[in-house]
Amino acid sequence: MQKIQCEILGLSSSPSTGGAYAILLKETEGNKRLPIIIGAFEAQAIALEIEGIKPPRPLTHDLLKQLTDSLGASVLEVIIDELRENTFYAKIILEVSGFSQEIDARPSDAIALAVRTQAPIYVSSKVLDTAAYVPTDDSEEAANQNIIPGEIKDKKPLSKEAKLAALHNKLREAIDGEDYERAARIRDEIKNLTSEN
Repeated sequence: MQKIQCEILGLSSSPSTGGAYAILLKETEGNKRLPIIIGAFEAQAIALEIEGIKPPRPLTHDLLKQLTDSLGASVLEVIIDELRENTFYAKIILEVSGFSQEIDARPSDAIALAVRTQAPIYVSSKVLDTAAYVPTDDSEEAANQNIIPGEIKDKKPLSKEAKLAALHNKLREAIDGEDYERAARIRDEIKNLTSEN
């Protein structure tokens, strides 16, 4: 699998995703951008670490880092390696006693741990080819303002895969919150989008 190193370009709250957040990854040596919809808790955990703000008590990702450190493990890298049914999948690559171990994770959790351990973030070239975009001059300016280009009026919309991933995240949140009426509406949006030619 070919992997490409990426960096965090920004975090954005997105009104069209029901208050969910988007993290925008950028190729370190290229122009492609990859938006990933994440939950508010994970967005906060990433933002706090990037800004260097330490909460009074450890958050879940801080605890995860403390656990790996105390067990003598180190995070070598995280990789977003799959996009299945409009959901991104990631792996955390750990090294323990000279052996490497892959651990399945949500991209948001993997990235939150990567920023705490200064581990590199990679995305498989297949995922980038499927879900990333190359910004135009206008969308580049928007990205620099931490706005996802698909949310700007009259600009290039997010890809169908990114929209579906956002809808699936909203659907999970609605089901977790037992808001079944909203979940039904989101399910219908997903059906409409997947049935479009």
